[in-house]
Amino acid sequence: MANVEILTKEMIRPSSPTPEHLRNLKLSLLDQVAPPVYVPLIFFYSFDELCFDTISHAHISQLLKQSLSDTLTMFYPLAGQIQENSFIDCNDSGVEFVEAQVHARLSDVIREPNMAELNKFLAVNPTGVGIATLLAVQINFFDCGGIAIGVCLSHKIADGTSLVAFINAWAATCRGEVKIRQPYFDLAHLFPPRDLSGFSFTPNDGITKEKIMTKRFIFDKEKLAMLKKVAAAASGDGSQVKNPTRVEAVSAFIWKKFMEVAKNKMDVKKMYVAVHAVNLRPRTSPPLSEQAFGNCWRPSFAFISTSGDEKNGCPNVLPVLRSSISKINSDYINQVQNGEYLKHLSKSKDMFMKGDIELCNFSSWSRFPVYEVDYGWGRPCWVCTTTLPFKNVVILMSTPCGDGIEAWVNMLEEDISAFRS
Repeated sequence: MANVEILTKEMIRPSSPTPEHLRNLKLSLLDQVAPPVYVPLIFFYSFDELCFDTISHAHISQLLKQSLSDTLTMFYPLAGQIQENSFIDCNDSGVEFVEAQVHARLSDVIREPNMAELNKFLAVNPTGVGIATLLAVQINFFDCGGIAIGVCLSHKIADGTSLVAFINAWAATCRGEVKIRQPYFDLAHLFPPRDLSGFSFTPNDGITKEKIMTKRFIFDKEKLAMLKKVAAAASGDGSQVKNPTRVEAVSAFIWKKFMEVAKNKMDVKKMYVAVHAVNLRPRTSPPLSEQAFGNCWRPSFAFISTSGDEKNGCPNVLPVLRSSISKINSDYINQVQNGEYLKHLSKSKDMFMKGDIELCNFSSWSRFPVYEVDYGWGRPCWVCTTTLPFKNVVILMSTPCGDGIEAWVNMLEEDISAFRS
């Protein structure tokens, strides 16, 4: 068990004040409907690769704080405060910066990670309870010399793509890079904010107070090849998908397992639904840069009816998954932009609240360049997330070598043993 001792806490502000004309940044519609939780990432850097014996903790801490302050000048909204789910007051109030000493060996922590303990390496609770700052960072110094950098960014202002873009910009600044890719903050022009008071949904929808546990399942190169082969095989109804991706194959496999758990519990559902977070940036016309900062994603919905599938087992879900994602097209984006999407979102919430639908949510972070985050002492030996307050949520991340996938499965504690078997 890792004993984490908090050493210091302080607020880091932008190194240059935000100009007056940039002090008020409107949230986009996609920010408004985003859940009020943090998106957490933890980056582990081992002593063996870093040779920290010549660099003091105080020097490392100062480098990280100064480069964070400089980076916040570019990413100025992160040091502000959200007002009324409408805009960010970019008042340079700062971000939380925590230093901690970990009385354990980094190698022991990452060899057999305890999911419940990973939150100790974060400055705030990812559930977002009592959110004080939009960004919170914790630098963890291990007794062995390794370092873990935990970053939590409010989902109200950013998605995973933007979080990783910020972290890479911070790392580049820390290692002395001069040319940093500049973010731009005008998604509210593309997805104008709306008055949400007349709709039945809230950003808190989906957040549960039930006991959620997280398990990590690793799919190496060989397992992925096997899953892709199985996923590509034609089913009894003749449906087939050619050249399934790694994410498609793993998603289909896990979704089927969720269905089996529900059936074994005799939890009769009329419909199984797989929700996939889809990045809208490459799907707009013209495509947006990855530097478009904020929430720029929407969920796709794949539906499988339970009628008749008890006899034939779980159906071939991959064609349904691929078809649902393909519907996130220009027509769909137009509906989001003109506000028509809100009616569909409200209807979806009403349907899901009836209780006869089993949801399984996926978000793929496997292409995020998290293993490129180099602060000047090399790349991380492992990058992970933590438990999120949502039932049946699966985060897909790349393995350190890049050819595998780690599936982080969040589900009810009572369902974990049945799922693992």
